Amino acid sequence: MNRDWVEKDFYKVLGVSKGASADEIKKAYRKLAQQYHPDANAGDQTAEEKFKDISEANATLSDQEQRQEYDQVRQMVDSGGFRGFGAPGGTGGFGGGGQRVRVEDLGDLLGGMGGGLGDLFGFGGRTQSGPQRGADLATELHLSFEDAITGVTTSVAVQGEASCRTCHGSGAEPGTSVETCPVCGGSGMTAQSQGFFSMTQPCRNCAGSGRVIQQPCHTCGGRGTEMRSRTLNIKIPAGVRDGATVRLKGKGSPGRNGAPSGDLLVKTHVARHPIFKRKGDDITVKLPVTFTEATLGAQIEVPTLDGAVRLKVPAGTKSGRTFRVRGRGVQRPRGRKGDLLATVEVVVPTKLSHDAKKALQAFRDQFESDENPRAHLKV
Repeated sequence: MNRDWVEKDFYKVLGVSKGASADEIKKAYRKLAQQYHPDANAGDQTAEEKFKDISEANATLSDQEQRQEYDQVRQMVDSGGFRGFGAPGGTGGFGGGGQRVRVEDLGDLLGGMGGGLGDLFGFGGRTQSGPQRGADLATELHLSFEDAITGVTTSVAVQGEASCRTCHGSGAEPGTSVETCPVCGGSGMTAQSQGFFSMTQPCRNCAGSGRVIQQPCHTCGGRGTEMRSRTLNIKIPAGVRDGATVRLKGKGSPGRNGAPSGDLLVKTHVARHPIFKRKGDDITVKLPVTFTEATLGAQIEVPTLDGAVRLKVPAGTKSGRTFRVRGRGVQRPRGRKGDLLATVEVVVPTKLSHDAKKALQAFRDQFESDENPRAHLKV
């Protein structure tokens, strides 16, 4: 948005009435855009400028919120208050026989109108001390593998704005009170007449807070907050991943003038486990078995985070086969847990007695003479 809102009548540009419907504006724009489009008027500077005006008018009037703001500005122009925009004789003021208003004063004039009109000419950014949400705070937390999987309630140290320990957030020196602003009656806003309009703006007596502190707290200076370190008890949900950021609502800095507190952002670091690893919502574990257990089959005890379970390893199980134990993995936010994936590793003995070697040699001579596991590798 710019000064064109004051200088140009967008309804005339599109050839529609001020009460035109959205469909009428759309139809008018399409017709004119086709007529003055640069592709259809190559080299025609006048048509190009006309097309820019048409596009600007459509962009403003087709947006309901912008159109409402534009209509308010045009009403002020039509009332004679802003005649002669940019006329000589001042620092870019409005003149020409009507009420003279300096451009640099428009921030005060439009600041309280709402809906973005205070920013119409680039005079936004007025600081108001009304309700303000508290700032978000950030910290880091190191978790064990088990606590990350099951969830944990723990404590963290946080550095940032916190409720003042002296005045407990009131901003007033202990023993004194906070009074309702007598100028705005506690609303934080006052009405100001600007000729044709009556507009509201933040109360200057209380800076928009609606409160007056006669004797500010000596610790926080009346802010109600102070910078300090504090320890917070927090609950980390089950299944948090390494490097994830957990947002805890309302655990950040306190808000001002009744506004909500900010959030606490906790970045998690999950330690490695000597036995288990995580794969999505499943937990993996390597399961060593002996040669005879893999060959003959066995009932084997398998560790999980919830306690050991018995697993049947069928006869002839090969190294690398994975067995799934249902419901022994990570708790999902919704639904059942993930699973435990146990992958078999056949352990080859490295130390054999003389009798054991003779027994294996006899087994080889009797049962393995007709089997060649590498037959498929021959070329």
